[in-house]
Order: sequence, then C-alpha cells, then structure tokens
Amino acid sequence: MPPIALILFGSPGSGKGTQSRLVRDRCLPGPHISTGDMLRAHIEAGDEIGIEVQCLMKSGHLVPDDLVNRLVEQRLKQPDTRNGVILDGYPRTVAQASETRRVLALGGLLPVVLHLVVDYDRIVARLSGRRQCPVCGTLYSLSTNPPKVPGVCDLDGATLVTREDDREEVIRERLGEYDRQTRPILEFFSRVGVKVAEVNGADADPATISQRICANLESFRSQQAQG
Repeated sequence: MPPIALILFGSPGSGKGTQSRLVRDRCLPGPHISTGDMLRAHIEAGDEIGIEVQCLMKSGHLVPDDLVNRLVEQRLKQPDTRNGVILDGYPRTVAQASETRRVLALGGLLPVVLHLVVDYDRIVARLSGRRQCPVCGTLYSLSTNPPKVPGVCDLDGATLVTREDDREEVIRERLGEYDRQTRPILEFFSRVGVKVAEVNGADADPATISQRICANLESFRSQQAQG
C-alpha cells in the first residue's frame, strides 16, 4: 500500500497544529509540512521567494496558488516524505486541491483528508478569554492559566491586554471565513473519491483525539489492504 499523505483540516483554535505533531509521533512518521511555516522560513531567509511573499503580504494580496503549489511540490520531493506526510494549511482552494492530487500521485502518496470538527462556541470562549502582556508577550487564559492578580502580568506587573484577533467578533468572522473556504475543498475531495473523515476535536484531551485520528488511518489502511 502506498504511504499516506494526511491532509488535515481544522478551524482556527481547533488544535490542528498540536494534532499534527501528536499524529506524527504516534502513527504517521513522515514530516509535518506547513505552508505557513515554509513561507515564514523564506521571509526570514530573505531569499527571492521570501521577498516576493513579503511584498504580496504588505500590499494586502494573497500568495498566488502557483507559488504555494511550487513550494509544496519541491518539499514533497525530499527523501523524508517517502513514508508519508502530514499537510497542514494546504490546500486552501479547490485549485490547490486539484494540484495536490496530481503532486501526491507523482510522489506515490495516497491522500486521506481528515477534518477536525469543533464547537465554535467553545473556540470563541477559549480564544476570547486569552490575555497577553504587552511587555514580555506572555499569554494567559482566564479559564485555564489565569494571572495571579487579575489583569496583571505575573512576570513584570504590566496591565494585560486583549489582542485584536482575540475579540469575539473577529474570531467569529475568521471561523465564518474558514467555513466558506473549506467546505468546497472537502466537497471536491469527496467528489473525486478521496477518503474524507471527520473527528470530534473538542470533547477530549489532545492525546485521545490523536488516538481517534490514528484509528481512522489504521482503518483506512486495513480497507486498502483488503482491496
């Protein structure tokens, strides 16, 4: 059976990054490939791609599909992807999804799509309850990791603030945009016969959720082995 390329979807605040790391350690030994991380690495390196991406972002434009596709295709040609990969943050459009199928097929990788489903009210409550120190950058959660003195940083005594992207209306808009962007991609994969599964990502601890994801992958492997 070909190695699996796990395409992991999850809304902001769903714990997708945490699950990528846990699944990699537990049942899919290939690399965790994040397009966001790759783009940031090019920006930090100041190379040709980094300069192009930074100029696009500063002008308010999205990074074009062809550039992202090229980066992912180059990454998938590296030797460490031979036993499988986890794709995080890609694809973001139906056009990218179509290209993903082509590139994975060329690399002998079998795509499996998994969608982490979470209760948006829980996400809003958790993210809107975050506070940050404007001096040292320490993050606090009012529910799980509150400061010793309400509204004051434990480390330097500065007054904590709510980040702009942690305001409830901003969070709900991001979640709505995620839905609008992701639904057509999931529908595309289902339509072309790619395995698409959902896992509840909000009713258990991260280790249990990663066990569910791995159980889905193992079930898929068994089905493929049986023909």
